[in-house]
Amino acid sequence: MASPNLHPMMNVAVKAARTAGSIINRAALDVEAVRVSQKQVNDFVTDVDQAAEQAIIETLLTAYPGHGIWAEESGREHGAKDSEFVWIIDPLDGTTNFIHGFPVYCVSIALAVKGKIEQAVIYDPSRNDLFTATKGRGAYLNDRRLRVSKRIRLHECLISTGFPFRQGDDFNTYLRMMGELMPRCAGLRRPGSAALDLAYVAAGYTDGFFESGLQPWDAAAGSLLITEAGGLIGNFTGESDFLEQQECMAGNPKVYGQLVTILGKYSKFASAGEKAERTLNSWAAQPKPTAAT
Repeated sequence: MASPNLHPMMNVAVKAARTAGSIINRAALDVEAVRVSQKQVNDFVTDVDQAAEQAIIETLLTAYPGHGIWAEESGREHGAKDSEFVWIIDPLDGTTNFIHGFPVYCVSIALAVKGKIEQAVIYDPSRNDLFTATKGRGAYLNDRRLRVSKRIRLHECLISTGFPFRQGDDFNTYLRMMGELMPRCAGLRRPGSAALDLAYVAAGYTDGFFESGLQPWDAAAGSLLITEAGGLIGNFTGESDFLEQQECMAGNPKVYGQLVTILGKYSKFASAGEKAERTLNSWAAQPKPTAAT
């Protein structure tokens, strides 16, 4: 049912997300029957992703036929091609979790107006958790206003991330990033759904997040949740124009600053000096050969 307190476009987005969530929940009752194909190594798509995406697109375009669509599975195939209003859709973020019956996945829908995210919905169908944000109106989980955590000491903080999984990913750099961060924080978590990871930072469940290789549909909705909950989000060097850069880092303001200090040198946008420092530190950390006896 539409809420009178929500922006009209948000009501439509919530309807679309819940429709997709119903499709996902029905399929989850017999996940073994779901047809799975592989886009590339360790990158899966199911008939559930496609059905959920189609339901979202139909709901949005029925209400707003002049809007554009940018979706994970169908790209920009649907909707108006020149609209200032573009819906950015991930119909099932966490597909690998879903096909294993691991209940950490969600629907992510964002509306960009002239390139700026103004509406965001992340819906976790397995928990019936609805995260929403409208620019300038705050972020919510169901009816509860969200704020990022207040922790300021990194050693007390829980940080979430996503592991590299594609051929060609820079696993060694990621291991060095983990090696620097893990001794400095209370714990590092890899739930497997970047959109939910960002929602959890907005809710204060975790204190920070970082991941490379993300696409705009992974982070668009979560980025507005973060900022409307009082947090910061950007690339590893802290620049806020991150959405198409395949680097994402978020956290409450104090934690975000500390993450930039630790991980900024691993950014592809880091200065030559920062990259040289990283290389020197890497060499210094390698075990030295011992003299023969």
